[in-house]
Amino acid sequence: MKIYVAQHVPFEGVGAIADWAESRKVSLGVVRLFAAEKLPEEVDGLIVMGGPMGIYDHEDHPWLVDEKKRIRSVIDAKKPVLGICLGAQLIADVLGARVFPGTQKEIGWFELQRTAQWTGVDFPSTCTVLHWHGDQFELPEGAISFASSAVTLCQGFFLEDRVAALQFHLETTPESLEALIENSKSELLQAGEWIQPPQELREGLVHLSALHPILFRLLDSLFLG
Repeated sequence: MKIYVAQHVPFEGVGAIADWAESRKVSLGVVRLFAAEKLPEEVDGLIVMGGPMGIYDHEDHPWLVDEKKRIRSVIDAKKPVLGICLGAQLIADVLGARVFPGTQKEIGWFELQRTAQWTGVDFPSTCTVLHWHGDQFELPEGAISFASSAVTLCQGFFLEDRVAALQFHLETTPESLEALIENSKSELLQAGEWIQPPQELREGLVHLSALHPILFRLLDSLFLG
């Protein structure tokens, strides 16, 4: 199996997803959309990563138009798709849901509450995950919302057990967090009740040992189940 990854900026890579792929002998093909690379027409599965841009920033990032078409075609082909942060927002958009600015940015390690169970994933009722987003989305028609937070009503959804959208980050590693901090300093300087400073973000890395097994179970269920 070869799963293709849509990467939007150099500093938001696959993180711990690479460890899962290596352990499962799954091939990942990373497509750098920011460098004018294009997603192939045929894929076994698709992972859509995060990024600082918005889903409607077509003028600054014209490749978003083609990317949305490719996401839609993979979903229509009934192939598995996972979206993370911006990737989740793009999936929501192509499924016809509204994507909109939240009342405040959510950047930091905050508690997530499970609102529905996803077959085969065994997602905990509560856990602390990394959030890094300003936009939110409504629930697409036919999808099931499975998580929420104090700031964001719909933190993730799944559709027919083959499409998953996560507003939050399970794939974080110490290296990927440092890259986010380094490349998103301006966001961390903004005032906000739900924006943590760099040191607090680093302290949250203690949660990774609990989050990566959840990520692996989710990827197993979605792409190998």
